[in-house]
Amino acid sequence: MKISTKGRYALRLMLDVALHSHGAAVPLRDVAQRQEISDKYLEQIVTQLSRAGLVRSVRGAGGGYLLTREPEEYTVGEILRVLEGNLAPVSCVDQDDTCRCNRADRCVTVEVWRDIQAAVSSVVDRLTLADLVRRYHEKCPGHNV
Repeated sequence: MKISTKGRYALRLMLDVALHSHGAAVPLRDVAQRQEISDKYLEQIVTQLSRAGLVRSVRGAGGGYLLTREPEEYTVGEILRVLEGNLAPVSCVDQDDTCRCNRADRCVTVEVWRDIQAAVSSVVDRLTLADLVRRYHEKCPGHNV
């Protein structure tokens, strides 16, 4: 399984907004500069995050983006799934946990894929945006993202 650029950048965008909002909207161009990501690419990503209700836009002077909840209330998995969809390593262990291939009744490798999916989910669904904010402050005290 490989996380796409959009998924990685979405996580960086959410972290940047969490670090820099201080009650005020964070302009997307500021995020783009700090993160060294194209404004246009971030617009595509923030649109998806906004549709999913993870951020909201503020128009006009002082406009930009705000989190819709506290950083503790977002998991890394939730953010990644908005851009990546299901994080299953193979399609037969997708969402409903039932394998639909014609080999399902005799497939022993499906257990490997389920274990991989469970391991990935246990990490991304345990870590919150607040955990990333804390890690950032520990790793980069006094530094901008």
